[in-house]
Amino acid sequence: MKKITLLILITSVFAACNTNSKNIFDTIIRNGTIYDGNGGDPYKADIAINADTIAFIGDLKSATAENEIDAKGKAIAPGFINMLSWANESLIGDGNSQSDIRQGVTLEVMGEGTSMGPLNADMKAEMQSDHPYKILWNTLGEYLSFLEDKGVSCNIASFIGAGTVREYVVGKYNRAATAAELNRMQLLVKQAMQEGAMGVGSSLIYPPDNFANTAELIAICKEASKYGGMYISHMRSEGNKLNEAVDELITIAREANIPAEIYHLKAAGKNNWYKMDSVIKQVENARAAGLHITADMYTYLAGATGLTASFPPTLQDGGFDKLWFRLQDTAIRAQMKIAMNTNAQDWENLYYATGSPDKILLGAFKQDSLKKYTGKTLAEVAAIRGTSPEETAMDLIVQDSTRVGVAYFLMNEENVKKQLSLPWVSFGSDEGSYAAERDFLMSNPHPRAYGNFIRVIGKYSRDEKILPLQQAIYKLSKLPATNLKLQKRGELKSGYYADVVIFDANTVTDHATYDKPHQYATGVADVFVNGVPVLKNGNHTDAKPGRFIKGPGYKK
Repeated sequence: MKKITLLILITSVFAACNTNSKNIFDTIIRNGTIYDGNGGDPYKADIAINADTIAFIGDLKSATAENEIDAKGKAIAPGFINMLSWANESLIGDGNSQSDIRQGVTLEVMGEGTSMGPLNADMKAEMQSDHPYKILWNTLGEYLSFLEDKGVSCNIASFIGAGTVREYVVGKYNRAATAAELNRMQLLVKQAMQEGAMGVGSSLIYPPDNFANTAELIAICKEASKYGGMYISHMRSEGNKLNEAVDELITIAREANIPAEIYHLKAAGKNNWYKMDSVIKQVENARAAGLHITADMYTYLAGATGLTASFPPTLQDGGFDKLWFRLQDTAIRAQMKIAMNTNAQDWENLYYATGSPDKILLGAFKQDSLKKYTGKTLAEVAAIRGTSPEETAMDLIVQDSTRVGVAYFLMNEENVKKQLSLPWVSFGSDEGSYAAERDFLMSNPHPRAYGNFIRVIGKYSRDEKILPLQQAIYKLSKLPATNLKLQKRGELKSGYYADVVIFDANTVTDHATYDKPHQYATGVADVFVNGVPVLKNGNHTDAKPGRFIKGPGYKK
């Protein structure tokens, strides 16, 4: 009887496999060149997808599917991972994530210092006052679940912001946390990790993150480490104190026993460009000593942040409202004009680092009366208004009642190319994911929102041959997936989730510029997220199969 049962079982399995090879696939991608994400040589094969999973990779000549794609002449790769995304708000307004989906990005990772939770009552009220949508969440996990339930085309994940945790417990004040407050902060990190956070993210040139000392960061990172998380940081300096900032990150990694990543690796300001070689040596020495230190970057020479980064963090003690009032005080304004033109050693002066107000490009205003200045330099607007660049900067912040979004031209191309070839560097846009339509056109984002990832493949791999295509794809997919400890993502492999991008490596091109950033990249034909086509023949399908991707500490 047992022999008969075994024979029936074997026959059933054989029949199922035989049928599977012929008819039961949802999608077959044929005739493409596969770059599986591992960095090895590409190869020719077909890919079959069932539901949300890659079901088979190989010869599928005898198989059929409801959806068949001829990828002849095209590359097939794992979906790309945006290690530094600010799509947390843009995805609420438009879940299609067009500017990134059209570059092959299938996962947006958020949480640079600020995260969308946890929120106490005051933080929630402040957030609600600044946004038209209803704040229906309190914790980070609740926000990500809200976004998933609302519907997004891309997968989503987030770090918990060190600044958010500090504001929740300490407020926006420039002082050390007490022992009791630090304990509460650790409990918030614990909760976020159990809800699925990837780890702790900091942004140490901005208040309130800037008010945290190294010991505080080590303490909260120790909590994240217990759950397999990582620490990721916009370091305390990317300019005058760059090497010291790298040392701090390495110290946190060592003392908290946690992997650590440098957000948007750069040497900012001409006087600091030479430091990149020593930074690379610092990281590689730490890696050789057994620490897991990595970095990500964007592929442009300008950074983008607020015009408030032209002022010392102490001016923002207590939050933006305090800054707003201080900038209307005649005595303080006089002090700030001097500070803005000082090569500060104890804070990151981006106004000074650019070298000139004509290298500060205005991009985002809230007030309609000021939007006429979008796309102009601070020097141009100062000339129009007949005030000094320093006074103009202060006036614009006061009049707009925001930090005013700007691009600072700080980097050089030689360092960008040097960083691109490093095996431990992945990529992040440091931007939202937008649509080239509707209200999104009212502000100018950094062009990296529309071109950061395609520039890796088109400009730097194909045109300038800085790195081979298979290495570029590894750094866009498997490397960040490995750093994040993602399960069954980042590779094209049977049994893995079907996050897949199909593109023409010979034609992919970014078109976004600083003057005209709302221009989609071209050359990506098809994108699948969890097995569902979100881009088909270059057109968005409006499908929203994106999921909340949970970190290694997640507990149901």
